[in-house]
Amino acid sequence: MQIGVAGIGKMGAAIVQRLIEVGYTVTVWNRSTDKLKPVSDAGAAVAATPAELAGRVETVITILTDAAAMDAVYNGANGLLTGNMRGKLFIEMSTVRPDAEIALAEKARAKGAGFVECPVGGSTGPAREGKLIGLMGAEPADAERAKPILEQLCRRLEHCGPVGSGSVMKLTINMPLMIYWQALGEALALCRPLGLDPERVLNLLADTSGGANILKVRGPVIAKRLKGGDTGPVTFALDNGIKDLRTMRAEGRSRGIELPLVEKTLACMEEASRAGHGREENSLHAAYWATRGKG
Repeated sequence: MQIGVAGIGKMGAAIVQRLIEVGYTVTVWNRSTDKLKPVSDAGAAVAATPAELAGRVETVITILTDAAAMDAVYNGANGLLTGNMRGKLFIEMSTVRPDAEIALAEKARAKGAGFVECPVGGSTGPAREGKLIGLMGAEPADAERAKPILEQLCRRLEHCGPVGSGSVMKLTINMPLMIYWQALGEALALCRPLGLDPERVLNLLADTSGGANILKVRGPVIAKRLKGGDTGPVTFALDNGIKDLRTMRAEGRSRGIELPLVEKTLACMEEASRAGHGREENSLHAAYWATRGKG
């Protein structure tokens, strides 16, 4: 099967490499062409425009920054939907509000195409290994068409309902995690005067009811930061987490739901970003808060 991928950031690149590895023929497009070399070196063909990409493949996967980027890539000049799209399948994996996915699905169906939203839980490592959590919103027939592809990317694939429901569930699973990094930072700040080895503290937290599952993976990295060590490559930046929190806040307000912990966590992470940490790993916000104002 010919698959196109539009949006070659860190996650998009990992998804492309995974698809090639499991035997798909992949064509890619990205607004910034400098990001295409690693995936083209891995075997992906390159399209000059989104329209060309859509014309060359049967299924198009998109994973884009925000709703504005989605609109430009799908509906702009030489966008994905500008040609004959009858019979094509779009799998949209961006993290945006559900109304953006619903509006896009209507446009795709008007062109005779199938549409599945499937934002995912997990970062570049799980994407590369096919171990993401997929949260589909789709009509049943479209979901069935997408499953053989998505099952190569996801260790767990949930069909949450019609288009829009996947986005709601993505915000749902991200919310406790974003809040947890702030809570962890506050906890580490509280015990910092004890002078204990950060690795010891985080190992202890991971072994208690106060430790989220992710702490077993990210705890050692946070400890390295607290000890001044190298924390390795960024898989999900703080600024990406801020974008998700803003999306949660907007969705909550539209539904009349109060989200006070989201509001406070967002304000704290925005502070960290202003202090120059926006491009660092999101989980390292806990280390920032633990040492805030301490030099």
